[in-house]
Amino acid sequence: MNVASPYVAPPGVESASPGPPGGKLFWGVWSVVAAFGAYSCMYAFRKPFTAAAFDEVDFLGYAFKSVLITSQVAGYTISKFIGIKVVAEMPPSRRAAALLSLVGIAELALLAFAVVPPPWNAVCLFVNGLPLGMVFGLVLGFLEGRQSTEALAAGLCASFIVADGATKSLGAWLLQLGVSEYWMPCVAGSLMIAPLLLFVGMLTKIPPPGAADVAARSRRTPLDRAERRALALRYAGGLIPIVSLYLAMTILRSLRADFAPEIWRGLGEPAQPATFTYSELWVALGVVAANGLAMFIRDNRRAFFISLLICGFGAALLLGALALRRAGMLGGFEFMVAVGLGMYLPYVAIHTTVFERLIAMTRERGNLGFLMYLADSTGYLGYVAVMLIHGFLGSRQDFLGFFLTACGTVAVFGLGCVGFSWRYFAICCPTSAASIPGGER
Repeated sequence: MNVASPYVAPPGVESASPGPPGGKLFWGVWSVVAAFGAYSCMYAFRKPFTAAAFDEVDFLGYAFKSVLITSQVAGYTISKFIGIKVVAEMPPSRRAAALLSLVGIAELALLAFAVVPPPWNAVCLFVNGLPLGMVFGLVLGFLEGRQSTEALAAGLCASFIVADGATKSLGAWLLQLGVSEYWMPCVAGSLMIAPLLLFVGMLTKIPPPGAADVAARSRRTPLDRAERRALALRYAGGLIPIVSLYLAMTILRSLRADFAPEIWRGLGEPAQPATFTYSELWVALGVVAANGLAMFIRDNRRAFFISLLICGFGAALLLGALALRRAGMLGGFEFMVAVGLGMYLPYVAIHTTVFERLIAMTRERGNLGFLMYLADSTGYLGYVAVMLIHGFLGSRQDFLGFFLTACGTVAVFGLGCVGFSWRYFAICCPTSAASIPGGER
């Protein structure tokens, strides 16, 4: 769609508004800082406990730390399914209060985790994960529906990598100061309350999408249950392959993250923390740049199909990395960076561009949160499955061989998903709905 074409703003949109005061660059930087900061703070209420060993407790023959991780992930996964309704129906005016309330519940659960004796306090981490899974969708809601959404969302997605390591370092630092393993998660969360309030306050100051944004990307509205069902069924033929691709990449991402030391050792590389950080930095830079640049593609249909092409390129990159590794042409470090890029390119593209431009291309009533949580809930369900078979995977002597097989399987499956989705939407949406009179629903 050509954004410069004549446009009449729909009811409720101020067509006379030329844009927010202060300039696009100022508010773009402001939005990225606010979103990145808010979501990074959320990680302090979720991840620091993983820096502890919890090796003094054994639960039915299972390591207590594995029980705690599984318990929290189970709550987080259920939260993603709840978020399909909550995030999709959340009015913009209530996002900030809802976000703070959810994090507050998570912090109270960490307080209970410190007080309730083990192993019963594992339930507290389930409660901790239950609200946190909805935070991403609420933060993303402040960024969607804009001409710069891809760049803003790419900046938000960078927090996946940075905050995960930073909050684990925070937990390790508190342990070194003498804070006990059971109080450390609560203390870590409390240290982030003030920054969280600051960043959420910044989110509330972000101006809503203007008339030009609505013209380019369509109006975003809450969806009730009937509207969500109708939207999903209307495009099921294309959405199912995209969600399946996201599921596969989420599982591969989990394997690569949870068993990184085993993979690095299998590749003959030292499994040092600095190695992990350095490799992920290159992955983050490549993925954020590739997906953030999609904001410069003004035509929504073209941008949508290019985002699918990025997903397909990521899957093909996985196959290429496997082939070069087998031929002895790719070292361990380069292989892990290539696999990380191949995996995260489609994973982040779905977050930043695929669903965003699908709504803009079809001019459907709806919001990015609903479609994202439809995929996220499925992906984390797969992650729970991975955690449940953790013991089996951990007992394998050749985990690298298993991982290489998983990479190849996911790559071929991913290419098939991209192909099916491409064919469906090429037939279903031969042109952007916004270019057809009455195209906006």
